[in-house]
Amino acid sequence: MQIIENNKGANTYAWIDGVQIEHDIFTTVRALGQLPFIFKHIALMPDAHIGIGACIGSVIPTKDAIIPSAVGVDIGCGMIAVQTSLKEEK
Repeated sequence: MQIIENNKGANTYAWIDGVQIEHDIFTTVRALGQLPFIFKHIALMPDAHIGIGACIGSVIPTKDAIIPSAVGVDIGCGMIAVQTSLKEEK
């Protein structure tokens, strides 16, 4: 996991090690992190790519606000939940 620091707002926790990510994503998550209603931090998944108003493959928690453009028709595209034998510390 990488932390994309944002000295003007919420940081982004990014699970993108070994994944090629479009450079514009970093600009987008930093801009989103500056919104006053972001709750704690943003999360960026390995399938992240540019969307309209938000990054597809991101989790943007908010407090007392809803961002309609952050929810699209491709929720979870490229992601799957699989139970493994790995433990949390791994």
